[in-house]
Amino acid sequence: MARLEYAASDLPGPDGIIAERIRARRGGTLTPLDLMLLHSPPLAEGWNGLLGAVRTASTLTADVRELAILRIAALNGADYEWRAHEPLGLAGGLTDADLAVLRGERAPDALAPRLAAVLAYTDAMTSRVIVPDDVFAGLREHFTDREIVELTVTVGAYNLVSRFLVALQVGGGEREAA
Repeated sequence: MARLEYAASDLPGPDGIIAERIRARRGGTLTPLDLMLLHSPPLAEGWNGLLGAVRTASTLTADVRELAILRIAALNGADYEWRAHEPLGLAGGLTDADLAVLRGERAPDALAPRLAAVLAYTDAMTSRVIVPDDVFAGLREHFTDREIVELTVTVGAYNLVSRFLVALQVGGGEREAA
């Protein structure tokens, strides 16, 4: 159960316009995450813009993006985030064996080198914040400067998502992506 009541989904005036923009990005529905964010419509609007860009305007492939998101969910104990993104990861090319690595059930060397580099980078950013030079060098072997910037923003943004979800205990059994 969430620590706060979810906000109303039918906000009046300018706040209602913000809710409608979020609904439009989501294909017509609001998720529990959205309803929690709508306690502060200006922050919900900024969140919608940032996460919309991370999810739809990046050049990262779906397997790379979802691997980072799922690993963050696993590291931070964000079950709602995992449930929302597991189907997206599988649809984006991750395998059940890849997901086992992300959950810590298999060794990282089971991943393709490109995905292993993403995993190491995501782990460093999430757990230690400081990225060791060798981890960054491994990432540069597989990605352009733009992709590295987009991956870095994705990891940062989804650490924000997971920390918000976990702190406020958002979500029960819903399968919606942030």
